[in-house]
Amino acid sequence: MTQLFPSLLPAVEYEADVLVIGGGPAGTWAAISAAAQGARVVLADKGFCGTSGATAPSGTGVWYVKPDPAARTKAMNGRWDLGGRLADPAWMRRVLDRTYENVNLLSEWGHPFLSDGQGGEIRTSLDGPDYMRLMRKRVKAAGVRILDHSPALQLLRDGSGAVAGATGLRRQRGDLWTVRAGAVIIATGGCAFLSRALGCNVLTGDGYLMAAELGADFSGMEFSSAYAMALEHGSVTKTRFYDWAEFTYADGAPIPGAASKGGRSVIARTLGAGKSVYARLNADAEEQRAMRHAQPNFFVALDRSGIDPFTDRFPVTLRLEATVRGTGGLRLRDESCATSVPGLYAAGDAATRELICGAFTGGGSHNAAWAMSSGFWAGAGAAGHARANRGRSRVLSLAGGLGVTEGKRDRIDAAALTAAVRAEVLPYQNTYQRHGDRLEASLQRLDRIWQGVQGADMADRAEAQRTREGLAMLATARWMYRSALARTESRGMHKREDHPAKDEAQRHHILTGGLDEVWTATAPAAGPAVEVLAA
Repeated sequence: MTQLFPSLLPAVEYEADVLVIGGGPAGTWAAISAAAQGARVVLADKGFCGTSGATAPSGTGVWYVKPDPAARTKAMNGRWDLGGRLADPAWMRRVLDRTYENVNLLSEWGHPFLSDGQGGEIRTSLDGPDYMRLMRKRVKAAGVRILDHSPALQLLRDGSGAVAGATGLRRQRGDLWTVRAGAVIIATGGCAFLSRALGCNVLTGDGYLMAAELGADFSGMEFSSAYAMALEHGSVTKTRFYDWAEFTYADGAPIPGAASKGGRSVIARTLGAGKSVYARLNADAEEQRAMRHAQPNFFVALDRSGIDPFTDRFPVTLRLEATVRGTGGLRLRDESCATSVPGLYAAGDAATRELICGAFTGGGSHNAAWAMSSGFWAGAGAAGHARANRGRSRVLSLAGGLGVTEGKRDRIDAAALTAAVRAEVLPYQNTYQRHGDRLEASLQRLDRIWQGVQGADMADRAEAQRTREGLAMLATARWMYRSALARTESRGMHKREDHPAKDEAQRHHILTGGLDEVWTATAPAAGPAVEVLAA
């Protein structure tokens, strides 16, 4: 097998049935589930499993609904129209069932749920630090080998095109790792383009790029225009509390139509015009106490700045969270969360959430339920695939590897590449307020950037991770914008200024893929075009 950085041999090599790439909720559930099937499991995390990612630093709601038909029906219909009727009712039911079981398991494992005051527990929210600390403990107890601070750079493939493991860096030791595996689970989260949203510094679309290099495809990448509100110069994107906010200009005058829900586009236009936006939360004393208890980190930066958000006006901004709070991701082929590549599975934000959310989601709730459910299924599916193919002789090679394999052109300037991509995706008028002309112009620039990095020489080890991150963000932006151009309507979070109405003829999924040439296609929506679902 050709080596990553040919002048050096990998420092560590492992054999596993299942390799999980990513150590957030989806990755840890996947590892536990695979190990429960008797699989030998290795989990590689870009950061420290249990503290990195969007869930670990804060609390999150979870789509936990008791198995009461009326309650489940209400829960499903609460997202059906909002998501443009693109969800699959069968998957919604599966996730409600699996989430109910998994959250109950968390209680048995000792997660400190709040008391409901009547002898029970409030299981509709999870404390992020406690949750992920517990998940790391359970992963280790399951016998899983954890590789912390070990970003994967390339997948391995066999002669048939099936995935066969991965290789990457051990950042703290400055050397390399290789895992040969019968199946691989991509649980690397979504892509937030280094927008400084809390916990998103590791969410740069790495898994998307690696999967695409093996030929995997995507669905719903146009549903990636999610911006969350935060204190200006801050990173905490707990948008829920801004439902209590009034928004004003710098001089204190109200901004007509500005609101966290139903008026965020007004805020985006105001910020995009170079004007400051200020917020103040109007909540009574009881609500204030509940807010501080539910999301204490929301108030840390405010308190340190001497700002009382309930009496003082404070400047806010919008931070792009793209596919982290969007619904697009790797397309799943069946209920085991298998992708189009043999042996490759996807879970959490790395996989499309259209199946339960359609064209719209947000922070926590459905995303948290999807992470634990899809992780559970992907782990079981990957373990089964590895078991069925165990003992098969395979000749392995590296898949793709732009930026970390030898080339004849200059190395990629990772910082310049990242800056160029962010210049295309962060502006509100490109990603939030979409128009075909702007999308096409931006895509042309992004395509030229992609063409310009072809054949680049290998990055040195110090820049390898940043180089691959830049390339992953570039590829993600091209899939997003090509899909957005293909959907000539407004549906869910995807808003087109040149096509402001919803077109029922476009009640379908937009598929995309490819690296040198990005393509799009359509696939029919699975669910019926009815107004009301039944659980």
